[in-house]
Amino acid sequence: MSMINSSQPQPLPTSLTGEASPSPLQFAFAKKTGAHAHRGERASLSGQAALSTLNQQLQQSQASHRPRAIYIHIPFCRVRCSFCNFFQYASKPQMMDEYFQGLEKELLAKAAYQWTQAKPFDAVYVGGGTPTDLSAQQLFKLGQLITHYFPLTSNCEITLEGRLNRFSDEKFEAALAGGFSRFSFGVQSFNSEVRRAAKRLDERDYILERLQQLTASNKATIAIDLIYGLPHQTPENWQQDLQDVISSDVDGVDLYQLLTFGGSALQRNINAGRPVQPLSTSEKALMYQQGHQFFQQQGLRQLSYCHWANGPKEQSRYNSLAKQGAEILPIGAGAGGNINGYGLMQHRDIGQWQAENDSPWRFQHLSLPADNAELNAVITSSCDKGVIEPAALGQQLFEHCQPLFKAWQNNGLVQLYQDKVKLSLAGQFWSVNMANALNRYLQLYPSH
Repeated sequence: MSMINSSQPQPLPTSLTGEASPSPLQFAFAKKTGAHAHRGERASLSGQAALSTLNQQLQQSQASHRPRAIYIHIPFCRVRCSFCNFFQYASKPQMMDEYFQGLEKELLAKAAYQWTQAKPFDAVYVGGGTPTDLSAQQLFKLGQLITHYFPLTSNCEITLEGRLNRFSDEKFEAALAGGFSRFSFGVQSFNSEVRRAAKRLDERDYILERLQQLTASNKATIAIDLIYGLPHQTPENWQQDLQDVISSDVDGVDLYQLLTFGGSALQRNINAGRPVQPLSTSEKALMYQQGHQFFQQQGLRQLSYCHWANGPKEQSRYNSLAKQGAEILPIGAGAGGNINGYGLMQHRDIGQWQAENDSPWRFQHLSLPADNAELNAVITSSCDKGVIEPAALGQQLFEHCQPLFKAWQNNGLVQLYQDKVKLSLAGQFWSVNMANALNRYLQLYPSH
C-alpha cells in the first residue's frame, strides 16, 4: 500500500519528533510530559444528568468487548513521603473504621448492578494511600467481599498495595485468606540515607529481610516499586538498589522516574532553592539505562518500559489493562475509572464522599466517551510495551505515520522494520512523550 498523501509540513515540530542529539536518551526531549500518556480532553456531564446517564449504562446486561478491572482506593497514610502530592488523610483508626464501613456499603451496591455481573473482572487493585494500614480483620473482609460478590476470571489477579512497615505476618496471612494473590510494596529505594530523606520508614536491612521472608513463603506474587532521581541517589547506591532487587527474590519490579509536583515537600524545597535537590532529567535517564541494562543482564523479562518480571508468576495485569483502555470500576474516595467509555473520578474529600450516601456513585462529573478512545489506548499500550505494529494501529494509519516514525529513527528513538516500529532504549525512557506525540500527530495531520 502506498503512503497516504497528507499535509504534514516538513520538518515536523520537535515537540513531536524530539531533538537531534548525540545522546537521545538524555536530551531527545526537555522533560517527561507527564506520569501517564494523555488521553485527550472530553466533554462532561454533572449533577442529575450525569447520574441518570451512568445508571442507564449500569442497567445494561450486555458487556462490551473490553477487558475489565476493579480499582479500590484507601486514602490513608501514616507518613507523607517527601515526593508525594497525593497525601489525603493520616491513618487514624477511628477514621479508617468509619471509611471502611462506607466502603463496604459502596462495594456491595456496585456489585449488584447488571453491568457488574455481566462479565468477569480480570484484575482487582487496592491502592492508595497505604492499604496495608488497614487492620488484619479489614484486609480479610475486603478480600472476601471482592471474591464473594464480584464475578472474577479464574486467574484474576487481586493486588494489595502498601508499605512493608508494620506489615506483619498476621496481616499477610489475613490478606491471603481473604483472597489477595499479589502484593505491591513501595520500596522506592533500599538505601537508608535516601529513604530517610524521602521520609520513608525503616532502614535497608529490615526492608530487604522482610521481602526475603515474604518471597520465601511462596504464597503470593511479590512486587516492588523503585524510584530513580531522588535526592542523595548516586550511580553507586542505585546499583546497590538494583542488586538488592535480585537479592530480595521479588517476582516483579517497577522503575519509576521521579516527577515532582506542586504540593509535595520536595517541590517546596526546589522552589526555595534548598541544597538537597532531585537529579536532573539527563541524570535520571542514565539511571534508567543502568537499571534496564542490569535487569537484562540478570535475565528478567521486560513487561513494559518500566516493569520487569523475575520469573513466571508476575503479570502486572492491572497496570497493563489500564493502559489498554480497560473498563475500570472505581470504588472509594478518590478512585477513578470508566464504565462503557464514560470516565469518572470520585470525590477525594471523604466528607463529600460520605455525604452522598444515598447513592453508591459519589463523583463530581462524568466524562463522555471519546471518539478516538480505543485508538488512544492502542497507542498508549504499544508505546508502553515498546513496539508499534500495523496490526494494532491499522495498516492505513501505520503508513500514514511513517514521516513521524522516520523522524524518530533519525533522532535515535526507534528502529523501523517492515512490520513494526521498535522503541530504542532512549525511546522507552521517553515512552510517555512518544505516545503523546503520536496522538498529537494524528490530531494535527489526520489521514484521509
